[in-house]
Amino acid sequence: MASQSCAAALLGGLANVNTTAANFICGQLDAINQKLTDTTYAVDNTYLLFSAYLVFAMQLGFAMLCAGSVRAKNTMNIMLTNVLDAAAGGLSYYLFGYAFAFGGPSNGFIGRHFFGLSDFPSPSADYSFFLYQWAFAIAAAGITSGSIAERTQFVAYLIYSSFLTGFVYPIVSHWFWSSDGWASPTRTSGSLLFGSGVIDFAGSGVVHMVGGVAGLWGALIEGPRIGRFDRSGRSVALRGHSASLVVLGSFMLWFGWYGFNPGSFLTIAKSYGKSSVYYGQWSAIGRTAVTTTLAGCTAALTTLFSKRLLVGHWNVIDVCNGLLAGFAAITSGCSVVEPWAAIVCGFVAAWVLIGLNMLAAKVKFDDPLEATQLHGGCGAWGVLFTGLFATKKYVAEVYGSGRPYGLLMGGGGKLLAAQVIEILVVSGWVTATMLPLFYGLQKMSLLRISREDETAGMDLTRHGGFAYAYHDEDDGFAKPAMYMMGRIEPSPQANPL
Repeated sequence: MASQSCAAALLGGLANVNTTAANFICGQLDAINQKLTDTTYAVDNTYLLFSAYLVFAMQLGFAMLCAGSVRAKNTMNIMLTNVLDAAAGGLSYYLFGYAFAFGGPSNGFIGRHFFGLSDFPSPSADYSFFLYQWAFAIAAAGITSGSIAERTQFVAYLIYSSFLTGFVYPIVSHWFWSSDGWASPTRTSGSLLFGSGVIDFAGSGVVHMVGGVAGLWGALIEGPRIGRFDRSGRSVALRGHSASLVVLGSFMLWFGWYGFNPGSFLTIAKSYGKSSVYYGQWSAIGRTAVTTTLAGCTAALTTLFSKRLLVGHWNVIDVCNGLLAGFAAITSGCSVVEPWAAIVCGFVAAWVLIGLNMLAAKVKFDDPLEATQLHGGCGAWGVLFTGLFATKKYVAEVYGSGRPYGLLMGGGGKLLAAQVIEILVVSGWVTATMLPLFYGLQKMSLLRISREDETAGMDLTRHGGFAYAYHDEDDGFAKPAMYMMGRIEPSPQANPL
């Protein structure tokens, strides 16, 4: 039909062009158009696949961060749980999770198609999209594992990880990211929430709050680690055994966040109009990478100097956590705010983390990786931040014109109201699902390990031996000599150079 219309146009406009020539020209034009369309799909899918690989590389960052943040006697255990998050999450998300999240057409609450990727790919999604969303799902599970580290039975990890990635997280992502979700800004049927929908571009609420709130309930039900608070209730630092691994993990997460936030555009070959040939979605992707960077850097520096004033020394672990707090906060609004606003986001995120850590110590809440405070608290701040600082121009580019935007940018309070709704429903949903799960596991004696196992360390009692020959100075358990390392002191007679 397109070729016939093209031929008719040529014949009508050029009297000397015969039908055969017109059909030939139009056929060549159709072929060129199809080739350009195929190339656009190929470029967009390659971009999405590359972003998925970056997000998956964050699992290595989580593993290194977790390993360095726990004591040496639990290193193998925490590393194994990170592998489990990816493996168990892969199967559960393939069988159920993706269908619940993006199985449209469906209702506003839950998806109902593509179980086990049946009838896939579809006009709306390809395998690259599934892979990208799976990487997000296992990131949420990885957050929770940090909150309950060093005291949780292995079977509990299996159960909660599969449940979180296969059901809890997919429902939330359906609400806010699916075109059928009741609060999605891209909803195609029915009215948008407050005329806007929730803007949670890469998941400050959908990913980070889900993992943080789940970790909150797991850590509360299990209680603090042995020795975390003394008999008088004072906080006792149970320091991780390797700052080097923490720094390595933080840099890996920083690298992966460039797939997490900019990659959430899903496509790159899209123009924003004819006003500037150099400006398009590729420019928005670059801006998103910049806002992500600025928020993390600002939070890291704010944490550095703030902790120096509060405790009197420069602490690289605190700086790394501050860096990640900035990233978790900017994830919601990274695509719709100006770079200067990202600096505000990072500055406030650092103080949110510091304040929540103080509160946690006061109420005797023990989270070895500060995951609840970092991802849950700073994620909630990031959702609110978007409702305050989203700009009219960028909201129109990403989501369409005529939408409400940030309150402090002159856009009224509708977007902020939608963001508050997200915080409430995410907290409520995760509480309603994960609290009974952790409570049931505790009642069945499947959640927390025994006191003896916790004192000895799970590497020795549950995993066949230590990760390496090492000794925790705060560990009262007498390890066999073959696992001990002695400190080599310089000889008094040594001649200094």
